[in-house]
Amino acid sequence: MNFEMSKGNKWQTISQQKIYENPWIRLEEHQVINPAGGEGIYGKVVFKNKAVGIVPLDKDNCIWLVGQHRYTLNTWSWEIPEGGSPLDVDPLESAKRELKEETGLTAHSWTEIARVYLSNSVSDEEGFLFLAEDLEIGLTHLEDSEADLQVKKLSFEEALKMVENGEITDSLSVIGILKVARIKGF
Repeated sequence: MNFEMSKGNKWQTISQQKIYENPWIRLEEHQVINPAGGEGIYGKVVFKNKAVGIVPLDKDNCIWLVGQHRYTLNTWSWEIPEGGSPLDVDPLESAKRELKEETGLTAHSWTEIARVYLSNSVSDEEGFLFLAEDLEIGLTHLEDSEADLQVKKLSFEEALKMVENGEITDSLSVIGILKVARIKGF
């Protein structure tokens, strides 16, 4: 099977306009000519941070999940530790900070396991996933928006079952846990 990709961009931007902006995102409206030559409109969410997610795995094959109420979905969510990385900061440095903030853990071994685009039909959000090993336990440093955050240590197999059963639905978490399962042979 040949999956040859066209390297040419057939989209044409006629104009773009900022619709809304806050410290995390900007919403733009683009007037475009689509690949078939017709006029169209495209909405684009421009992220001001990269997403980082961390799968902390200890020598006993246990991982740490964080749980919190997700305002946008109005539901509780169990996830791997994750957060934002300013565009001008190395995602690994932000991952180290997020792991420490949310779980109190410091990892002495880091492996980048995936780079993903989280919703490429409407946004430019790029995510980086890391496996964190050789863990040292310390104190958390939660942000105000994480006041309800709970931390749970469990076996990797239990977390994998949570993904398989639909109990973990966050995209970075699903990708990270499945990627580590593949890498480590779980």
